Amino acid sequence: MGLERDTIVRTAVRLLDEVGLDKLTLRRLAAELGVQAPALYWHFRNKQELLDEMAEVLTVREGQALRPLAVGESWEEWLAGWFRDQRRVFNAHRDTARLAAGTHPGQGTLATVELILESLQRAGFTPMEAMGGVGALASFTGGFVLEEQADRERQMNDQSQLDQAFEELTPYPRLRAVLTEMGGPQSDASFEHGLSLIIAGMRARLAEKSGSQGGDGDLAMEGVRPEGG
Repeated sequence: MGLERDTIVRTAVRLLDEVGLDKLTLRRLAAELGVQAPALYWHFRNKQELLDEMAEVLTVREGQALRPLAVGESWEEWLAGWFRDQRRVFNAHRDTARLAAGTHPGQGTLATVELILESLQRAGFTPMEAMGGVGALASFTGGFVLEEQADRERQMNDQSQLDQAFEELTPYPRLRAVLTEMGGPQSDASFEHGLSLIIAGMRARLAEKSGSQGGDGDLAMEGVRPEGG
C-alpha cells in the first residue's frame, strides 16, 4: 500500500504529542511509518512543508468551522468565540503555538482570515482596522498558549509547583494578590481578560468612527462574557 500524505501528517502530529517539536525529525517520522526518510520527499519537498501542513491541520481542520457573522449577531461574541476555540485546539496538542509561529499559512488559514475580514467589514470596520484587530487577537492567543504550554513542560500545573511560585511572590504583595485572584497568569480568567481588552479596543475604535457607544454587542465593556456564561 502506498504512503498517503494524510497518513504522514497524522503520524507526525502523533509524534509531536509524544516527543515534542524539537525531537520531531524526518528520520524519526520515517521509522515510525516503516519507510526510509527519502520516501517522505515524494509527498513533501522538505521538513518545513511538512510542518506547514501540520499547522494547517491543527489550526483549521481540528477547530470549529467558522461561519460568516449573521445579520444582527454580536461581532464581539462571534470573534471571541473563534479565538477561544483556537486556544482549545492549540492546547489539545503539544508545542502547537511554536509550530504555528514558525510556519506559513495554508489555504484554509487564508480563507478563514478572509471570512473574518469580510464579516468585520460588514460590522463597520475598515479593512485595516479589521486586520489590526485580528492580528492583535492572534498574537495574544498564540503568546498566551505558548506560555501555557511552557508551564506544562515545566510541570507548573502541579499544585505544589503553583503554591511554591506564589510563595516566592511574597515580597510583591500587589502582584501576588492579583495573580491569586486571577488563578495565575495563564488561567481561563486571565485569557478572558486579555481577550476582552483587545475587543474593547476594537469596539472603541468603531465607536469613534460612528459617533455611537460601539454597537449593541452582548459583551460588557469590562470583559467578554465567559464561554457558556
